[in-house]
Amino acid sequence: MQRRIITQILSIGLLLGIFVSCSKDKHSFTIEGVIENAGDQMLYLENVGTTRITRIDSVKLTADGKFRFQGERPATPEFYRLNLNQQWINIAIDSTETINVQGKSGHFATDYSIEGSVENEQIKALTLLLIQAQSEYRRLKLRNETEDLSAGLYAGELEKALEPYRTAARQYIYSAPMSATAYFALLQQIDHLLIFDPYDKADSKAFGAVANSWHQYYPESPRSTQLYNLFTSALAYLRKDRKIEVHEGDSRQWLDILLPAIDGKNKVLSETGAGKVTLIDFTSYAMKESPERTILLNELYAAYHAKGFEIYQISVDPEEHFWKNACANLPWICVWDQQSIYSELLKRYNVSEIPTSFIRDRSGEIVKRIESDDQLKKEIAKIML
Repeated sequence: MQRRIITQILSIGLLLGIFVSCSKDKHSFTIEGVIENAGDQMLYLENVGTTRITRIDSVKLTADGKFRFQGERPATPEFYRLNLNQQWINIAIDSTETINVQGKSGHFATDYSIEGSVENEQIKALTLLLIQAQSEYRRLKLRNETEDLSAGLYAGELEKALEPYRTAARQYIYSAPMSATAYFALLQQIDHLLIFDPYDKADSKAFGAVANSWHQYYPESPRSTQLYNLFTSALAYLRKDRKIEVHEGDSRQWLDILLPAIDGKNKVLSETGAGKVTLIDFTSYAMKESPERTILLNELYAAYHAKGFEIYQISVDPEEHFWKNACANLPWICVWDQQSIYSELLKRYNVSEIPTSFIRDRSGEIVKRIESDDQLKKEIAKIML
């Protein structure tokens, strides 16, 4: 399994548009069109933010299905969506253009046309590829969970399912990295996982292309700052520009961990794992490989927990809400380090890639460093005999 950290998906958007029902002028843009078979249904215009989706305006469609929204032109490219019965059409706005959408109620998210913007036509093409990838992901995940598809084959098949989207996205990214399409293409996700990983050496090039271009063309945009900071942080990590500190005191005290669990209360490694074989696991739930690895840890936990086996799992995901959602139903101890990839714990344990695990025996001594899942299964089975 390829090993890497991935930062939680940046959702697209940040600044809110100010929408009014005035006539079109040089400072506004328009989104209008017709939705067939949607009489008496509510159509919403929403801003897609980095931390939330915000409803901006709405209209109750009549029998003719016509709608019209107007908004103040954003200073830098901004992202919105039309929402009809929890089906969405993604739209990018960066000028005073008029966007015309023709759609149908039953297949709103897939069977529509969009005119007035080449970039929005490109975003539609990417969205359709993303929907296909999501469908294939769900099918593969179900097969994997029902043991019809092995973990190894699952990872390979998932990569194949993502490749059509990746191929199209790369074309848009490298041909016009300063475009709204490139930004959209780079930051899409499936099941809370970024399709492009800033901590992967190959994907880092795509992040660099868009981050540097947006930083140059839209220096005042919060999007540019956020994306550029993400890229430079990931680049520093890939270059391993981090110093490892040396501690001369007691090793057990030095390697002890105290971090908050999902209930907000601190969990101390030396107390929660006392008298048990403990797997100290540094991870990121946003890794593409995380679902597969969670299945493995579940198998080990089910097999050995009653015999005195515990897992103390440290998440270095940068966003607390995402971490809480990801570990809400896991049976072992899950804690979160808000310092993320800059955590002092990574330095103490000399962790340079994620996931990395350590086995601590019943006496509290760390006896093994684990850097592969095959090794993990063998070593846990050996020590639990």
